[in-house]
Amino acid sequence: MITVKSLRELRAAVSRARSEGKRIALVPTMGNLHAGHIALVEKATQRADFVVASIFVNPLQFGANEDLDKYPRTLVADQEKLVGAGCHLLFTPDVEEVYPDGMQQQTRVSVPLVSEGLCGASRPGHFEGVATVVCKLFNMVQPDLALFGEKDFQQLAVIRKLVRDLNLPIQVMGEPTVRAADGLALSSRNGYLNESQRALAPLLYRTLQQLAEEIRRQPSAQSTLLAAARQQLEDAGLRPDYLELREAVQLREVQDSDRQLVLLAAVYLGTTRLIDNLQFSLD
Repeated sequence: MITVKSLRELRAAVSRARSEGKRIALVPTMGNLHAGHIALVEKATQRADFVVASIFVNPLQFGANEDLDKYPRTLVADQEKLVGAGCHLLFTPDVEEVYPDGMQQQTRVSVPLVSEGLCGASRPGHFEGVATVVCKLFNMVQPDLALFGEKDFQQLAVIRKLVRDLNLPIQVMGEPTVRAADGLALSSRNGYLNESQRALAPLLYRTLQQLAEEIRRQPSAQSTLLAAARQQLEDAGLRPDYLELREAVQLREVQDSDRQLVLLAAVYLGTTRLIDNLQFSLD
């Protein structure tokens, strides 16, 4: 695996691979890699001949009071994991390489509707920052396919709409959430949890599983069941940011005819914000 920091080096390496007829895959990350990220890279090696991973902690998607400064930077450990997963090229640009004219002067990409509500409501400007940097990475690498985890379900929906609306010739693939043995979705932010918080955190996914089963049995009681689940989380010490039921493709409000649904949740454990989701069918 080679590591490059500049767009010029990146494009030269990708151009060589493409001239050899290789299929290019991209796995964008913010680093501090865990097994979920590595699973994406391993899947990419099965579907492409040349795998590019990026590590860029994107300041454009962090709000004023979020954890940009303390977000873990673990480049050496990340490189070792990527080599083991079969990654061919790692792109680690500086902020100045991605935003050469500064972030205030940067053209922004906004994806309507699907980016509204849920995390979009709790983190104003977040998905504009995500869509902008992903669009830039897509244009920098020009991959044939890009892989993202389903843990960030709304983000994946935003990126799919971005690709569709802008007619980008990229196949976007969502991969199932990788979980710890107790069900907690793997996340870089899990490292912020203390021992007692880590023991409590799996309750979020168990609550989603229980709630999905109850909604299957009583679909007309969705509002009541959601309210009871929110209260259950709060009583246990997980402060809900949101817990909502949406249609599973466009993330719009559920209609009676919808059969493919998704539960989406964000909770605070202390100062750490955890997200998770569960897709299910009423059929």
